[in-house]
Amino acid sequence: MFGIGFAAPWLLLGLLALPVIWLLLRAVPPTPRKQVFPAVTLLLGLEDKTAQADRTPWWLLLLRLLAVAALIVGFAGPVLNPDGQATKTGRLLVFVDDFWPAVSDWAQRIEAIETQLDNAQTAGRPVALVLASKTELSGVDQTVDWQAADIWKASLAGLRPVAWDAAYGTVEGWLLSDQATDVLWLSDGVKRDGRAELLSQFEQLGAVEVLEPPSARLGLLPAKLDGGDLVLSILRSRTGASADLTIEAIGPDPEGVERVLLSTPTQFNENADRVELRFTLPSELRNRITRIQITDHRAAGAVTLADDSLRRRRVALLNTVGEREGLELLSPLHYLREALATTAEIIELPTLSELIKASPDVVILPDVATFSDADRASLTGWIEQGGLLLRFAGPLLASADLGQGVTDDLLPVRLRAGGRVVGGAMSWGDPRALASFPESSPFFGLTVPDDVRVEAQILAEPGPDLADKTIATLSDGTPIVTRRAIGAGQVVLFHVSANAEWSSLPFSGLFVQMLERLAVSSQGAARDSVALEGTTWVATQVLDAFGQLSPQDAAAGVPGNMLVNPVGPSLAPGLYADGDRVQAVNVLRSDSTLERTDWPAHVTTSWQVDEKQQEFGPWLLAAALLLGALDVVLTLMLAGRLRPAARHAAMGAVAALALMTTTTSVEAQTDTDPNVLEAAGIVTLAHVLSGDADIDRIAQAGLKGLTDQLFMRSSVEPAPPVAVDIENSDLSVFPMLYWPLTDQTPIPSPDAIVRVKRYLAAGGLILFDTRDAGVGGNSSTSRRLRAVALPLGLPLLDQVPHDHVLTRSFYLLQEFPGRYRGPVWAEAPPPDAERAEGMPFRNLNDGVTPVIVGGNDWASAWAIRDDGRPMFPVGRGQAGERQREMAVRFGVNLVMHVLTGNYKSDQVHVPALLERLGE
Repeated sequence: MFGIGFAAPWLLLGLLALPVIWLLLRAVPPTPRKQVFPAVTLLLGLEDKTAQADRTPWWLLLLRLLAVAALIVGFAGPVLNPDGQATKTGRLLVFVDDFWPAVSDWAQRIEAIETQLDNAQTAGRPVALVLASKTELSGVDQTVDWQAADIWKASLAGLRPVAWDAAYGTVEGWLLSDQATDVLWLSDGVKRDGRAELLSQFEQLGAVEVLEPPSARLGLLPAKLDGGDLVLSILRSRTGASADLTIEAIGPDPEGVERVLLSTPTQFNENADRVELRFTLPSELRNRITRIQITDHRAAGAVTLADDSLRRRRVALLNTVGEREGLELLSPLHYLREALATTAEIIELPTLSELIKASPDVVILPDVATFSDADRASLTGWIEQGGLLLRFAGPLLASADLGQGVTDDLLPVRLRAGGRVVGGAMSWGDPRALASFPESSPFFGLTVPDDVRVEAQILAEPGPDLADKTIATLSDGTPIVTRRAIGAGQVVLFHVSANAEWSSLPFSGLFVQMLERLAVSSQGAARDSVALEGTTWVATQVLDAFGQLSPQDAAAGVPGNMLVNPVGPSLAPGLYADGDRVQAVNVLRSDSTLERTDWPAHVTTSWQVDEKQQEFGPWLLAAALLLGALDVVLTLMLAGRLRPAARHAAMGAVAALALMTTTTSVEAQTDTDPNVLEAAGIVTLAHVLSGDADIDRIAQAGLKGLTDQLFMRSSVEPAPPVAVDIENSDLSVFPMLYWPLTDQTPIPSPDAIVRVKRYLAAGGLILFDTRDAGVGGNSSTSRRLRAVALPLGLPLLDQVPHDHVLTRSFYLLQEFPGRYRGPVWAEAPPPDAERAEGMPFRNLNDGVTPVIVGGNDWASAWAIRDDGRPMFPVGRGQAGERQREMAVRFGVNLVMHVLTGNYKSDQVHVPALLERLGE
């Protein structure tokens, strides 16, 4: 709410003196004007054309009183939108809901916390900052860290929400104290268990104030398939007026570039808290979808990830006999159709060449024994490119000599002649059951029904590698399913037929489950704990609280039955893989709800974070000074002491003073970082804070050394380098950013990504330095670089060619070493760049490359100590010093490239360059 407060309200008592000042000024006549008179006789009969009042004019008195009043009120420290916390004493506990629903106004929450810390610092109050996600650790020995407000302020930049939601824990035992403590609760507005109990504990400490946003929180339930349609449910936590929003489906295009595949508007009806959408999409488009999100609503709960349950794989069945009436139950194709009908897109064609041209994900061959040379070559090539060939045995394969004694490219193992029959009059014994699946098998964890029996099979030729290729056996150890990798794909053989002639397996639900485990078909619905039992999954991409999906490196395996649990500290939302299968773990589950908080009647919530506290005392003091100057001028004019020519100069001086005071007051109110203000007027190099104090110290020293070299070697005279925080700093004033990376470098938030993209689009340059000696993608730092750079949408990169303008922007260089020597990448040149006649260089990069990537640790090579000596050694002896010199020259060239662009590509420089090159 709007209000006015005062830092020193007792000074306002001075306003009571204004009536007395008024009476005094009215009672005291103005200073008489001295006039040298001639002889009195000469004045006889003359009439005085000007009359001098015996009292000060009322409007001049009013002007003086206004000046005095502005002076008194200005010194009293008036404040707009004062915060009541500023006048309180005692301890302050700031409790923050940091679950994903708080993301949409996270920046405002940080500002609100900073305001509270400023007030606490002024009042000298000890502060504790507690995150709601930490209360889940109830029962663990925890303590609250009470610190000075300025210490907490320094850590706000690293405060991040979590990508999950959970019930509140208890703070009992955390806050045991006999000191009165005020509590400020920054709620996210979402109902969850444990709120009433937590509020009761806080009220036992002292007064509780709740800040809660009035806007609704939005969420997406996991998408599902219904009759081939994609069904999506959207939730909001608060009902009310109708609201428009847009849903986006995102995935790779045919060239592998991620883009919006579908965008559709929708609307919450008035007082509705749920809306359902249904999409009818071609399978090709639906299979490309990797995630669905609410446009312009960045939050983990507003994103649903797609997995195998939304993708119907294209399964090709070779049908060479067509349909024959009355024999359907004997056809292997019938059982395969029934197993795949609801979970896969089935393609049936009579020839292999036609099947391959249909670009299926899987080809199934039921009892096919022979191939033409052309079919064999095309099928082998298709498998090597990632296809899955699934073959079933039968009478034809048993009677053929295919794979008998020799290795066949389209079979996983060598086969023995004939087949094996069990359970008949001439059999080797009773029908065999399937053995339990071993841990190495993709079928591990599936329950084998007791009624599954095998009466006939094709036998595999014993060999040293047979055990490694076997993924299912009978109870006597005989292989029943074998598999072999071929290139990027694989071939799998069921040693029984696909119909019920040789076994009862096609009758059972296990048959469908085994096909799903082989990634032949999609699940069609979310996998339950039974389907996931016995499997191990590895996170490949993880979703953060802002809804940003990032690659995950070297993640530990997660038991499959844990994936059905709610996300939390031990289970991050994201995409998990088990071989070719993908399982999405979303923040919201199909039964999740999103409801607004229900506070007791005595708790009043507000949301005043947008109403910043503003001091306008400097404005009043400036106004008092201006009114005083105006009073002097008007008084001199009334006394006749200003000649007409001087009056204009005096009024001009008053106007100039008004402009100066206004400018000063505006500068007093601005929150702009002084470093940014200085960088706007002079070239300033900057480095991005990495979160590692040692790395940041080296980066600062490195840019300091490069700045000194630029000052000595060129006409560029940079200001001292500064550190920037991409989450909060204004980047537009810096021509270049040096960004050192570690394996723990935080992924930029969506707001920071937008800020960096704008910086690059405006002509800025970022030098990414992994500091790993250019080992490429094998280091953890390089993998972190990919995660950081992926959302920035950087252009295609290539190693810097020998004729790039960077090689000659100041010095002539052929390599760009730092403390290490390694390759350096920049924006790839256009494919049609050609060398013009008379020029030794191609016309590359018509502007400045927006990014340069390397791992040569340039900052360490540039870094200097306070005494000017190098901070780190480079190489050995004279060769090392030569390498340091080349590193400095690269830095100079880089800055010149940033400041001059393609200036050195102009033909006017060709003669001088040719002379230098000795050509």
